[in-house]
Amino acid sequence: MWGLQRETSSMYKRTSSRDYSPMLDVEDSSGVLENEVNSELETTNPSWKCSLPHVLVATISSFLFGYHLGVVNEPLESISSDLGFRGDTLAEGLVVSVCLGGAFIGSLFSGGVADGLGRRRAFQLCALPMILGAFVSGVSNSLAVMLLGRFLVGTGMGLGPPVAALYVTEVSPAFVRGTYGSFIQIATCLGLMAALFIGIPVHNIPGWWRVCFWLSMIPAAVLALGMFLCAESPQWLFKQGKIAEAEAEFERLLGGSHVKTAMSELHKLDLDRTDEPDVVSISELLYGRHSRVVFIGSTLFALQQLSGINAVFYFSSTVFKSAGVPSDLGNIFVGVSNLLGSVIAMVLMDKVGRKLLLLWSFIGMAVAMALQVGATSSYLPHFSALCLSVGGTLVFVLTFALGAGPVPGLLLPEIFPSRIRAKAMAFCMSVHWVINFFVGLLFLRLLEQLGPRLLYSMFSTFCLMAVMFVKRNVIETKGKTLQEIEISLLAKP
Repeated sequence: MWGLQRETSSMYKRTSSRDYSPMLDVEDSSGVLENEVNSELETTNPSWKCSLPHVLVATISSFLFGYHLGVVNEPLESISSDLGFRGDTLAEGLVVSVCLGGAFIGSLFSGGVADGLGRRRAFQLCALPMILGAFVSGVSNSLAVMLLGRFLVGTGMGLGPPVAALYVTEVSPAFVRGTYGSFIQIATCLGLMAALFIGIPVHNIPGWWRVCFWLSMIPAAVLALGMFLCAESPQWLFKQGKIAEAEAEFERLLGGSHVKTAMSELHKLDLDRTDEPDVVSISELLYGRHSRVVFIGSTLFALQQLSGINAVFYFSSTVFKSAGVPSDLGNIFVGVSNLLGSVIAMVLMDKVGRKLLLLWSFIGMAVAMALQVGATSSYLPHFSALCLSVGGTLVFVLTFALGAGPVPGLLLPEIFPSRIRAKAMAFCMSVHWVINFFVGLLFLRLLEQLGPRLLYSMFSTFCLMAVMFVKRNVIETKGKTLQEIEISLLAKP
């Protein structure tokens, strides 16, 4: 249970850290034979069962992320009525969007927290403001208190996703890392759907919106306590010089026969980085030797948001209402499409690879936006236009969840070298939140001034730009260990 078991018949002998360095040792014939046997064992894939429980606990943070994104959508009318700001669209918008400000702050500090305290403690620190913020929101009796609670929750939301991406990438065996990375997106979808279903009684039960906030404290507490039982990232332990602890965690996550290979790869990378400083600065991320991969990561997150995904989510209720579909049912359709695409991505991630999924996803999103543009044509019958509009919305969400949603959060920790991984993820997630904020802020205004046809054409163009960017810049990481990916990138000029 929980990967704590040790392999009693392990065929290697635990050695000191220097024995893992890539040097030729002089051994007797029996030692050579033993190494050959170990080499054969290490070519097989480690058991996925060892790391699965740790990944599942980590994805609770993604569930909470999705839950808090959607928790105020259905109860917002009741909240505004009970707290005395009903009809004030600015105040209602602040309740929804103040989380984005907190998330931006949280994402800025996520790299320093993950590198300074470790991945497990970063998860626990992420859970604390979510618990406190949910409690404050639930007991609030004024707009100011509600905004304080939502801001606290937002800081946890900003801290959680980059740490989850780091942790899942670092503890997963290479052959299932894509599948496990897809769990993050699936957990986010489940969180959104849970918020939708839990919010259904809000119109019939007075004060039910308070329960909606309080219920989220349960998974947050499970995350904080569960991390006491989970493995720490071996890469982080190695960076801290805790070699023996890194070996022990590799054994929990991969099994005893794979520890020697994993540690050898870490030591080889450490030798390649002897001339690099320990502290990672913003200037190094922007102008240093790894600035290209940081640029790729930031651009991927920017194109993800500029594709129009949040605009589609914001506008989907209006689309379904115009087609005569109740908003609740429309939200369910969107949630199911999102979940279905995420499940398909999970199945395909380690089979077809990250790059191909990204290409298919952005192409599908461009086509879906073209359907939305076609739906605005005055030459189409009303019913046909509605079918195109509803179909385009669902196809867009489905294809987004197929690649553009889950892949960037998995791919970036894979291509970032371990020394800069946490700081680089924090920087890229900050870009994500900034563009997310401005898309949400400007969408309705642009819709009024430009009209849906031109606006959706712009989104489709961004999707096609993303296809060209991915084809030219993104490398395939399927089936490679993090150390193999880093070595291959370091070998490039």
